[in-house]
Amino acid sequence: MLELLKSKIEEWEQSPRCHVIIGTGNGRAFCAGGDVKTIVQNLQKGNPETGIRFFKEEFELDYALARLKTPYIAILDGVTMGGGVGLSINAMFRVATENTVFAMPETKIGYSPDVGASFFLPRLDGALGTYLGLTGESLRGREVFESGIATHYVASHRIPALLERLNNLDKPTPEMINDALEEFHSERLSDEPRSTVAGSRRKAVDMAFSGSSVEDIMGALSELANQHDHPESGWAKETLETLELRSPTSIFVAFEALREGKQQTLGQALSTELGIATAYCTGASPDFVTGVKALLIDKAQGRPEWAPNKIGDLSPSNVLSKFFSRDSPFLRKVPETSFTDPESLSFPTEPMKFSLPSEEEIGRLVRGEHPSSSSTAFSLEELLQKAQELWGKQGVEAKIKDVVSRRCEVVPKSGMQEAHVLWIH
Repeated sequence: MLELLKSKIEEWEQSPRCHVIIGTGNGRAFCAGGDVKTIVQNLQKGNPETGIRFFKEEFELDYALARLKTPYIAILDGVTMGGGVGLSINAMFRVATENTVFAMPETKIGYSPDVGASFFLPRLDGALGTYLGLTGESLRGREVFESGIATHYVASHRIPALLERLNNLDKPTPEMINDALEEFHSERLSDEPRSTVAGSRRKAVDMAFSGSSVEDIMGALSELANQHDHPESGWAKETLETLELRSPTSIFVAFEALREGKQQTLGQALSTELGIATAYCTGASPDFVTGVKALLIDKAQGRPEWAPNKIGDLSPSNVLSKFFSRDSPFLRKVPETSFTDPESLSFPTEPMKFSLPSEEEIGRLVRGEHPSSSSTAFSLEELLQKAQELWGKQGVEAKIKDVVSRRCEVVPKSGMQEAHVLWIH
């Protein structure tokens, strides 16, 4: 199936009659992930080659999608997890609906986020990507758009009309497609759930998961959990409990991959992830087999018997040597791929080009470091107006207000000094 999809994508890319590629799901999911059960069953039979080949073909397909020059639109109208994320995350356009459930849940099954996760998760605002990658927690509906994972948000019942609109575009350019998607943007309803990672929760996520090591993260969460008068004390306690359910090895592998991925190209990140997948398949840790067997095959209740079983029992240096060292015996079977050639490490699309502006971009605008910044500080109203001029996108106002509430101070007028927004974090 993976090779069939890849060959079709290459065929469409070369066809002068193909002006846009649209990816949709069937039923309640866009794609809920790959068939890891079959991989593990083969590993139990002493056959790691099947799994290694699967991951190679999967990552090559993801890379081919990322390098498309033809505009690619992924309609995420349902569950989008694991392998499904790889099929969509580097699309030029990614459309979330109220049915979207986004997650990279690999640490739950004793594995590590892959399909390019180590490239895209660290590029989300703040420490959100680290939080999602280590815990395997999910984002739903509009918050997938607000976080920058999706570029647009459209109500599910309007998707058929959107597809018809896209189908009627004559030789569409990316800008034409973006305009069409913006036309179908759905505003927030009065009874719509608020984001689970906004406000004080988001501050807590960034504070705790910005640590320079797994130990730092666990320590920050413990400290916050013990501040019983803090509004996110309960969240911190629950998050600690969540991490304690995950494979300790997976948490350390995921953290290191995310740390490295922040400095890597997509091709380099996929190469690192293929090494991690190969190491799991060749016995660097038993946790992948343990987790998939317990949770997906036997459907056992409770925490799997990880080895080592607790984070405190794990040697970080041992994990690094097994999964990341060039001399690791567990990396000897890493196959050659289409993304290991240095000349092919770049790709023509910018996955965040049509997303909401990042906190970093907003920060530059507020601090006067952006080319469009004023010589004087912006008031909140001026900032909102300038942001709309720059990005002209639905959802920008809400994003600016959220960032200002967490990262800025709105200084009132005092004497000759006008009211203005001051970046403080």
